[in-house]
Amino acid sequence: WWTARSKELLDWDVEPTQGLDDSDPPFYRWFEDGRLNASAQCLDRHVAAGNGDRVAYHWRGEEGERRDVTYSELLESTQRFANALRDLGVEKGDVVGIYLPMIPEVAVAMLACARIGAIHNVVFGGFSAESVRERMEFAEAKALITVDGARRKGRTAPIKAQVDEEMGDLASLEKIVVIRATGVECPMTEGRDVFFDEVCAAADPECPAEPMEAEHPLFILYTSGSTASPKGILHTTGGYLTGAVTTHRYVFDLRPETDVWWCAADVGWITGHSYIVYGPLANGATSVMWEGAPDYPHQGIWWEIVQDYKATILYAAPTAIRTFIKWGADIPGKYDLSSLRLLGSVGEPINPKAWLWYHQVIGGGRCPIVDTWWQTETGAIMITPLPGITATKPGSATTPFPGVTASVVDERSGEPIVEGQGLLVLERPWPSMLRTLYKEDDRFVETYFAKFGRERYLVGDAARPDKDGYFWVIGRIDDVVNVSGHRLSTAEVESAIVAHENVAEAAVIGQSDPD
Repeated sequence: WWTARSKELLDWDVEPTQGLDDSDPPFYRWFEDGRLNASAQCLDRHVAAGNGDRVAYHWRGEEGERRDVTYSELLESTQRFANALRDLGVEKGDVVGIYLPMIPEVAVAMLACARIGAIHNVVFGGFSAESVRERMEFAEAKALITVDGARRKGRTAPIKAQVDEEMGDLASLEKIVVIRATGVECPMTEGRDVFFDEVCAAADPECPAEPMEAEHPLFILYTSGSTASPKGILHTTGGYLTGAVTTHRYVFDLRPETDVWWCAADVGWITGHSYIVYGPLANGATSVMWEGAPDYPHQGIWWEIVQDYKATILYAAPTAIRTFIKWGADIPGKYDLSSLRLLGSVGEPINPKAWLWYHQVIGGGRCPIVDTWWQTETGAIMITPLPGITATKPGSATTPFPGVTASVVDERSGEPIVEGQGLLVLERPWPSMLRTLYKEDDRFVETYFAKFGRERYLVGDAARPDKDGYFWVIGRIDDVVNVSGHRLSTAEVESAIVAHENVAEAAVIGQSDPD
């Protein structure tokens, strides 16, 4: 099934003759003899098909700025920056850090890396420069792409200056590329630091996409583990793209020619990788990219954006929805949301109250809701309704996506259960699954494949099945808390607290928030 979808939705340079290689579990491999380039799947083939003038991103800045970036423009920028990276010494297999706000250049940076086979490592723009350093050091990044400053709710943070405080003695880091996003003055170290616009202007405008092995690493993305040390999730090219493009197309009933898609996440998380960059672009969709917060410059900004761009699909986190409930239905009621035809939920279980409000107030009672369950590790949606096919239940992610096999099992015996609470497991490999933890194969096995064997993936979530076979995901079973769809280790929070000179000891526990 997965091989057929991969050939249907991707244009392989060398089509794979094999699907899954499960000879060495849990180190599964997919489409191993195939060759393709992720950047070409997202850009070149759409331009070649005559869709270069289609808008890839309607970008909206938090102070009201607007940029429409077409597929042709995105391809041009990506080719120039790919060549610029090569001119700076970046080669296939090198790790490149990306620490950017929600601006179109974040997609350019990711796709330029993919074009030349560099492995991108995006760090959420809201993380501290210290967190960036930790990830760059462990991944031995050769280059880092960042900004002069980043805006948030009317203030500008001096990002480059903060980065410099942490990166000065990082041995592997040879170059820092700075995007002039806000125009603030920033320190530049001669011989190491360069401006994005200057290196792009000096670069060759054409950079043919290099076909990559399907199992060539595409990116590393760090996520919180149950210890203070983040886990470097490694995803590869062919399998990850297959999962992202297939789920984006079918879970959201995507119509690339007419839909305006808005995934209201951040590219620094897996949701942004899969459903702001790789899934939508590989499908040739038009997306909205919003730089700011949900309440700046006012509490109706999301609905203003939906109205202005006539967004047809909205994919958002339950935390945001619950926040909007507190602000009141009169705020979205001021805007025309009739363009919406489908709503999605991501990042955490959605409570029935929020589901019903989302359906009635935002969807006008007419929009199906797809409540999706998945993880950084899975790369793509695993459990979800299919609109028009699956009968939904508020609060349930319903059933596994085709090609995915899931079970709820007893914590001690590992036997499937039909009622009550147990552990969620995935029973069979899938193309977009993580291949390992970067440089930590033993930790990969111990974390995901030790409890129930090397052929059964332990999710780390508790769940319960109902009599219809639907899955109700309850929450984490380890010392990780889910905050606004972002996973944070209690150990990480403890470490941050005790780092203060006046704190000797700290203990952190998670507390459920029913709202």
